[in-house]
Amino acid sequence: MEKFISESASDTVRIGEEFAERLKAGDAVLYKGEMGAGKTYFTKGIAKAFGIAEEVTSPTFALINEYYGETNVFHFDLFRITGFDDLYGIGFFDYFDRNGILCIEWSENVPNIAEYFDRAYEVEILKIGDERREIIISNAKGKPIC
Repeated sequence: MEKFISESASDTVRIGEEFAERLKAGDAVLYKGEMGAGKTYFTKGIAKAFGIAEEVTSPTFALINEYYGETNVFHFDLFRITGFDDLYGIGFFDYFDRNGILCIEWSENVPNIAEYFDRAYEVEILKIGDERREIIISNAKGKPIC
């Protein structure tokens, strides 16, 4: 487990960009954190690391935002998802073969979702002030972070 303190949104983007150095196509980033914690800012950092210039926005209403770069980033919002039937309905499993990293907000809405990935990281973002955040990164599959 790794812990970081972010003092601002730009810090959160930077931490996401640095974290992305360990990611490869097929990996999942499973976010935990309340609304407004900074999950989309962290994803902005991941996208930036893979040369994506497009503005990264929250997929709250679209459910999925797709970004194409050196490695593709597929950003999901599972807030309104209640289980595997809903995942099938939005085509979630089709993204496994699309050469990308899946960044998944509200992943806790689907129990054991990490088991569908060879490598999955949990990124928990906690508000500890107006702008200040604690970011905790761990391996969602219970193995040491490499």
